[in-house]
Amino acid sequence: MARSNRKKTLLVIPSMIVARGIESILAEAGEFRVSGMISDLSPANVNRLKNTDADIIVVDPSVFDAGSRANARAVLAEYADVPVAAIESAVMDEDSLRQYDAVINMYDSPSAMIKKLRGAAASGQDESKDEGSELSTREKEILVGVATGLLNKEIADKYNISVYTVITHRKNIVKKTGIKTVAGLTVYALLNNLIDINSIE
Repeated sequence: MARSNRKKTLLVIPSMIVARGIESILAEAGEFRVSGMISDLSPANVNRLKNTDADIIVVDPSVFDAGSRANARAVLAEYADVPVAAIESAVMDEDSLRQYDAVINMYDSPSAMIKKLRGAAASGQDESKDEGSELSTREKEILVGVATGLLNKEIADKYNISVYTVITHRKNIVKKTGIKTVAGLTVYALLNNLIDINSIE
């Protein structure tokens, strides 16, 4: 597969040894390439996450504190609406693992890991088929919330819907606009007169 066609993969993994091992496996398989590595969620790294152009994120949930691990996928959706695969480096409960598009166990073979990533990435591609469709009224409301700096939880509270419904709307917005980053969605909202420049935090 040509290097330019390989899926850009952002690794959010605290262990450099694990991250380099995954990078090596991905390079050898040829379908994916590591476009960035983040070891923690410090403000500088969160900025990198917001501006990522990755096609898929591979995260070790241990980068999140115990309290936010159950909603880690929702936290990542605040920054980038792309498929997310979890590396299960420690025992996690089933409910926490269900939030991810794929779960890779530390003891999976390289071919099993690639197969899981392929499945997660394909789900993201399937979602992009609606690109160019008109946003619904609710999707425009969610987009305005995202563009004005509200978190998923704040948007959910504002419209009296669940966080998971907000995430679903955000995925639909990405499908229809083809824009994955918060910054890009903010520009889209500005260009389409959904928000005023003064309403951006």
